[in-house]
Amino acid sequence: MRTGVIQRIVSRMLWFTVVALVVPMLVGIGYGESSWWAFAVPAVLAAGAAEFFARRPAARCASTDSLHRREGFVVVILGWVILVCFNAVAFYLTGAFVGFAEAFFESMSGFTTTGASVVDDIEGLPRSVLCMRSFSQWIGGMGIIVLSVAILPELAVGGMQLFAAEATGIESEKLAPRIAATARRLWGLYVAITAIEVVFLLLGGMSLFDAISHAMTTIATAGFSTKNASIAGFDSLYIEIVIIVFMFLSGLSFTLLFRSINDIRAGRLPNKLWQSPEARLYTLITLAACLFISVNLYFEGTYDSLGSSLRYGSFQTVSIITTTGYGTAASESWPAFSQLCLVFLMLIGGCAGSTAGGTKVVRLYVVAKHALIQLRLLIRPRLVQTLQIGDHDVPPETTEAVLGYYLLYFAAFFIGGLFLTALGLDIVSGATASISAVSSIGPGLGTVGASQNFSGVPDAGLYLLSFGMLLGRLEIYPVLVLFTSHFWRRG
Repeated sequence: MRTGVIQRIVSRMLWFTVVALVVPMLVGIGYGESSWWAFAVPAVLAAGAAEFFARRPAARCASTDSLHRREGFVVVILGWVILVCFNAVAFYLTGAFVGFAEAFFESMSGFTTTGASVVDDIEGLPRSVLCMRSFSQWIGGMGIIVLSVAILPELAVGGMQLFAAEATGIESEKLAPRIAATARRLWGLYVAITAIEVVFLLLGGMSLFDAISHAMTTIATAGFSTKNASIAGFDSLYIEIVIIVFMFLSGLSFTLLFRSINDIRAGRLPNKLWQSPEARLYTLITLAACLFISVNLYFEGTYDSLGSSLRYGSFQTVSIITTTGYGTAASESWPAFSQLCLVFLMLIGGCAGSTAGGTKVVRLYVVAKHALIQLRLLIRPRLVQTLQIGDHDVPPETTEAVLGYYLLYFAAFFIGGLFLTALGLDIVSGATASISAVSSIGPGLGTVGASQNFSGVPDAGLYLLSFGMLLGRLEIYPVLVLFTSHFWRRG
């Protein structure tokens, strides 16, 4: 592994960290807040570190045109950790958080788009901190590494290793021959959808600051709000419908969205979305869950009308399956059936290639089809059948990787839940907090439900959940591979 290559790329990522810190600093200055200096200090430190690495002899002579896969994994992890740590320092210096563990947790929750918070009075936070919470989630939504590939020409050739290491789902489908062009197109779509939602939220009566903040966290399927009561704080059916639509869209593959928009611009029907088995299953699961939960809420008497049950049931359903984590109701007090449905949705998540977390619908599709094939083989042992997604064959090694992912995913959430209960959380709170972290959702149930937060979790639990967030956001393999002896062997 070439340390010079890693140092050169890390130096550029540190400069990006500077930019990420300067934005909330300027917001603080604009609003006349004294806390703006808390972002200036780590920004200066990051700039100094960037210059230090850039001037190292090994970094000066290094070329990133042939980035190796191992180097890609290391850079991915370093990129996220660097951003989280410097932002955590900024949060801590603002005085808005009790200790560094809380600041680190909030920072990790932001960049991994988890949306879990330890803040009791969100509306009492400075605008600069609110801006950084939303901006960090917006950056993390599409991925800091993809953004780096888009703006750093030196990574245009070797950038595929970074894209593959971080991109969600089974495979990364390029929209252009060069990965940098692909990243730019994805970010162009990302920015455009964010801007469109800002306009719709402004039409609903939101202030410009609130509209930008919520548009960023909606498109990132992240969930940080500027209100203590989350979206319920606006008490607007129009705003809830707008956010439901954009949450659902953000749970779809951005690659498919990009191709569908191109079809519409060319005067063709956007058939690619409906032709995708994953998109169809995602839509079916969402609609079915909205119906079942809403009906359950109505007949259990949680709400006095079917309209209210549909309103709150549908919002929470879409919020959870897309792993956004917004809230308009205290779902932890809902009937057991509805709560269990939400837990299942936490495990599923959105589509591959979206900003949503979870295990992804495409993996559920692969496992279900694999199970059906195994059932057929019990009856006809000599049957030869290939697993397919649409018209594409799924190689056996991909199926094995998916099964391995599920094993690691459930092991991560189970072990995390065990540790959290050992730290004093009850079984419901501990289990759902662990699922929330690994699936990048935000709220759980029990004492970490939608109407509460994670402030009651001990510091050790906050660091554990932070690791779970990183594990889930980078889809487990890129993180765990660094802990294997084989990764560090030469050759």
